[in-house]
Amino acid sequence: MRPVVAVLVVVSALHAGIWGLSREQEQAADFKGILGSVSYAPFEGRAHPDSIANAEKIRADMKTLAPLTRAIRLYSSTGGMELVPAIANEFGLRVTVGAWIDNNTDRNFREIDAAINLAKHNTNVIGIVVGNETFYRGEQKAEDLIDLIKQVKRSVDVPVTTGEIWNIWLDHPELASSVDFIAAHILPYWEGFSDKQAVDQALMVYQKLRDAFPGKHVVIAEFGWPSAGYNLWSAEPRPFQQASVLRNFVSRAEAIGMDYNIVEAIDQPWKFFFDGGVGPYWGILNAAREPKFAWTGPVVDEAYWKLMTTALLLGVLMSLPILWLTEPTVPQALLLSAAANGVGAWIAAVFAYWNGHYSMFG
Repeated sequence: MRPVVAVLVVVSALHAGIWGLSREQEQAADFKGILGSVSYAPFEGRAHPDSIANAEKIRADMKTLAPLTRAIRLYSSTGGMELVPAIANEFGLRVTVGAWIDNNTDRNFREIDAAINLAKHNTNVIGIVVGNETFYRGEQKAEDLIDLIKQVKRSVDVPVTTGEIWNIWLDHPELASSVDFIAAHILPYWEGFSDKQAVDQALMVYQKLRDAFPGKHVVIAEFGWPSAGYNLWSAEPRPFQQASVLRNFVSRAEAIGMDYNIVEAIDQPWKFFFDGGVGPYWGILNAAREPKFAWTGPVVDEAYWKLMTTALLLGVLMSLPILWLTEPTVPQALLLSAAANGVGAWIAAVFAYWNGHYSMFG
């Protein structure tokens, strides 16, 4: 029996060694400041954005976000979103108001009226974004979107723009001429760039826009990286990549005085229905409002040792029945113990995946 016990101990030690050697760790720029701005939506879980926002939950979110960012960006001004600026002001947060614009004329007018009203009655509103990728989606012609922008500009004293993918601004300079500042969306993930290329790509595009529109203020109104989902060419969405990309981007953006907005504050599981498997995972906080990574120090998986311990304990427990076999041979003990530890590792991996993803239909 002693050789069998020795086999179990050796296999467990090898299992532990494999976990120890497999632990990932990356270096990224330390960021000890406060973010310039983050996109915010107050919806929880799989709640559709047509649901009404709740003032109590918004207040809890603002309390959570206040130590992390100087400002938030909204995408709508109705459906409860009109509650956000006043509550954000309680926590010293500035707000860029959004008017959601699509091909629904009645809703568009309600959104514009609400956005104008928010800008007039909340001193912490620092700008209005009329439409979000509306032209890119083909829901408004350039001249019609420009008319809406001009209508808002005549009614408020804060800067007014629209949010579009960066190449739209270059392809349609007439759009740029109508706004107070360029609000460009630069999301290297959607262009298939790797996490190692993402920050350089964003800064290159930022400079290209500044060169194309001298004298016009350029803001990166969306930049981010997902922590899970599907690979898109060289773009791999994982927690390590998200932490590394965002820390490196923010550090470089702050160093050059760039105005930027991170997509997004909180994971939005409902986006599964719009952006597929990657949609829910763009937040710097998960849906439970917990930080997904640290902004300083090595980029590591804080739960790794817990998973390792779980796998090892399961492997040991499932190996114990080997001791009750009638005169097991060393090869038998080796095979069964290896299988038991393999199952333990598999269960731990499944748990890690489950713990880092949201349950979705399909």
